[in-house]
Amino acid sequence: MIFDAARIAVLELLSPPFRAVFIKTLGLTVLALVALWFGLTSLVEWLALPWLQTLLPGMPSWAGWLGGIIAAIALAFGMALLVAPVTAVIAGLFLDDVAEVVERTDYPRDPVGRAMPALRSLVLAIKFLGVVILGNIVALMLLLVPGINIAAFFIVNGYLLGREFFEFAAMRFRPEDEARALRRQYAGTVFLAGLVIAAFLAVPLLNLLTPLFAAAMMVHLHKAVSARETAADRGRHMTAAV
Repeated sequence: MIFDAARIAVLELLSPPFRAVFIKTLGLTVLALVALWFGLTSLVEWLALPWLQTLLPGMPSWAGWLGGIIAAIALAFGMALLVAPVTAVIAGLFLDDVAEVVERTDYPRDPVGRAMPALRSLVLAIKFLGVVILGNIVALMLLLVPGINIAAFFIVNGYLLGREFFEFAAMRFRPEDEARALRRQYAGTVFLAGLVIAAFLAVPLLNLLTPLFAAAMMVHLHKAVSARETAADRGRHMTAAV
């Protein structure tokens, strides 16, 4: 069920209906990252370097260049950590477009889910931003512990990504409380699906597509879980009737 959903989602990312959403998401993400880079670089030049020169007034000129190189490396590392949350926020504005394409294309006989209001989508995107940042800070701290660093990345992101994207797909058809209850009922399945998304997130450049892939995959997973629930309900009704 999980790998079928992942395989279909990957194929759909390459299909024409997804191109418009893909281009918008990728373009805005790149612009946001470029703006962040220049903003952080200007902040470092404005605050950090003058402070360093004041602290060490007699330092040679080459020390300033060395400090600039170290700052650039630190900024590049910080930007790498920001790729996921920035992409998540921007793509969060287009997740309903992705879900609708999947629902209309692959489930034409089923009703299309309800798109969340723009304000609610923005709130969820900001919430997801905070969750991802917190999770990656925890994972980054655990990177210092040999033997569990890689596992920490996948466990933390697998749980967070699986939870948020499954609830998103479910809330297009269910109230929020019911979506959360369904996610808890299938917590193991959702977590395994989150690990697949975390693996997608770990691939450089490809991780820019993570929210789109995750949304498409979780739409398929929610459909599969809903079909299983419907079949179980029918079985219970038939048993009760007998």
